[in-house]
Amino acid sequence: MQTEQATFGSGCFWCSEAVFGSLKGVISAEPGYSGGHVPDPTYEQVCTDTTGHAEVVRITFDPAVISYEQLVEVFFSTHDPTTPNRQGEDVGTQYRSVIFYHSEEQRDIAERVREKAAKRWDSPIVTEISPLANFYPAEDYHRNYFANHPEQAYCRMVIAPKVAKFRAKYAQLLKG
Repeated sequence: MQTEQATFGSGCFWCSEAVFGSLKGVISAEPGYSGGHVPDPTYEQVCTDTTGHAEVVRITFDPAVISYEQLVEVFFSTHDPTTPNRQGEDVGTQYRSVIFYHSEEQRDIAERVREKAAKRWDSPIVTEISPLANFYPAEDYHRNYFANHPEQAYCRMVIAPKVAKFRAKYAQLLKG
């Protein structure tokens, strides 16, 4: 099996991991940090809004099962790409909408899908599309956060409704 990677920031990485990790063809969805100037940042540092990093999820996928274009379409339909540095009540540059591309082909696809997605929104899309320069894995306790903490208030009130809406819309792409 040949795999590829995609790296997206669409707000809280707990939400992104729960969404992308449930797709057929996704081998892993790893929360982390990217796009900043501080090497090996911690969650606490990223939350200060001074590192330049976004909360991201690095997706390893099988392109024979799910395409990069399909992943970008899911990305644009599972968060608000029109709000700069914000997703709901989560505010700061770490929550910005961003696609870190791994190749020029990914950049071209991301730009094309962003253009198509713009027609569905009343406000302009602010999603940044930048080359991937770095990825720092998040601390272990962030991995599978939604699955491991379904009773936690943020998971119940923010992630669960988002994941339910996503699963209803993309049922055909979900793992068995």
